[in-house]
Amino acid sequence: MNGGRPALWRLVITQPASGAWNMAVDQAIALMSASGHSPPTLRFYQWRPPTVSLGRHQALSEIDLARVRELGYDLVRRPTGGRAILHIDELTYSIAGPKDEPRLAGAVLDSYNRISQGLVLGLQRLGVDAVKAPASQRAGPDVSAVCFEVPSAYEILVAGKKIIGSAQSRRAGYILQHGSLPLQGDVTRLVEALALSPAERLALREAVSARATTLEAVMGRHVSFWEAAVALIDGLTSALDMELEEGDLTAEEIELAQRLQREIYANPDWLARPRSLKERVDVQSTIVHY
Repeated sequence: MNGGRPALWRLVITQPASGAWNMAVDQAIALMSASGHSPPTLRFYQWRPPTVSLGRHQALSEIDLARVRELGYDLVRRPTGGRAILHIDELTYSIAGPKDEPRLAGAVLDSYNRISQGLVLGLQRLGVDAVKAPASQRAGPDVSAVCFEVPSAYEILVAGKKIIGSAQSRRAGYILQHGSLPLQGDVTRLVEALALSPAERLALREAVSARATTLEAVMGRHVSFWEAAVALIDGLTSALDMELEEGDLTAEEIELAQRLQREIYANPDWLARPRSLKERVDVQSTIVHY
């Protein structure tokens, strides 16, 4: 980025976990990095059980709660925007660091574009002809509840179909971006968890199937979590001019994540009415003193 020595970031790969824990860990890393107590971090993870995540401001009424329980899915609200995602058979990445880190600095689309370039390079390492959606691409006001139905600016496409969906949050001195790479399976499964009529479900299934894809469908073979992670590491380190040192969550990050999980992400009020907890979320972002 600056023509000198590549920046040193941390790589963290965590075990599959619940939606509330995964979101709490992402935010804990971001907060600790903003305070200077953790380095900028690239994290890869999975979800257990399969989890529907809502965008920060998405209406809970768009989800069929009884059907979610029947399907055995977890349900969580992300700290980032966007629409619903079913996290299953996928690799999830997150990038967190202070807002003045050169690779993350600038306007939202600037950092989003840099990260997307790394994701594209990673998929290309696997032999996938991936490209970024144009900067002019925007989801319209009539978009459905499904994240993968329509790509936004700089999201990742293969043959016109969305293959990585991402979202970014900026607050309290940090930048957090995370995203989903479906590895295999039916990309339309989320539709079954939405509050729709049978006819609406059928139409949305057809739309999502035509506009989204998985890595297995593109490559014609199974790609493991680890193979995909290695490829994305290669692409991101090249695009962002950084080196990675593998590490673990610190005791302070774990303690903070436990508090965030308890008070926010596992809190029914956050799931149902995120605006009611907005001040508490922001306060959490300013009281980290380790």
